[in-house]
Amino acid sequence: MIFDSHAHYDDKAFDEDREEVLQALTKSGVGTVVNVGASLAGTKRTIDLAEKYPFVYGAAGVHPDEAGELNEETFAWLKEQCAHEKIVAVGETGLDYYWDKENHEVQKKWFRRQLALAKELSLPVIIHSREAALDTMEILKQEYDPRVPVVVHCYSYSPEMAREYVKMGYYLGVGGVVTFQNAKKLKETVQETPLRQILLETDCPYLAPVPFRGKRNDSRNLIYVAKAVAELKGITAEEVIRITEENAKSFYRLEGRQ
Repeated sequence: MIFDSHAHYDDKAFDEDREEVLQALTKSGVGTVVNVGASLAGTKRTIDLAEKYPFVYGAAGVHPDEAGELNEETFAWLKEQCAHEKIVAVGETGLDYYWDKENHEVQKKWFRRQLALAKELSLPVIIHSREAALDTMEILKQEYDPRVPVVVHCYSYSPEMAREYVKMGYYLGVGGVVTFQNAKKLKETVQETPLRQILLETDCPYLAPVPFRGKRNDSRNLIYVAKAVAELKGITAEEVIRITEENAKSFYRLEGRQ
């Protein structure tokens, strides 16, 4: 079954038909979804979704664009949410110098604090990094703990940097961008990276694959990502789906659940 390792079904893009879309997923070969918190409110909505749908799990975290909403009080609340039985990771957290909505030092502070939280609670962590390659790598090396699984979500940097992450035992999140004709760096990265260190993700409602590029994305479209990865690897899409599901269940420590 397809495992969508990173989705945002709490996004307002699904307000009109969220129930319909989510109920359709399991009929379309999607077995598990991890909905990822990107803010305090998003984390609350994520928990609500995870409680409602047996196949949905959640991650509790604050995106770098929203890092300014964190303080000691709200961070304590975030930590409390991580105790929920269906919260399986901390994130997404990291650095975003593309939108530049928050001061870089504020982003770094709360990135480090969320990494420390993941260590303290023995939870995997989901990394967001956009146009912040060197600072992200520096912090992840400084805070490195081999006991904490890490995925670099929506991987967009060079194959050379991917090799560094692979050596650290990290996973790379791969989604619709791999189907884009101009995604040469990502295609090369996928070819080089062991399949055992790749997770499939949508980041829905964003980054729909070809042939739906520019439209609202959802987990049913991951079949196109699996086919693109399979072509790059010279294997079948079924094998990609099977192995990446095993990877995600291992990463999120979901073996034997559901």
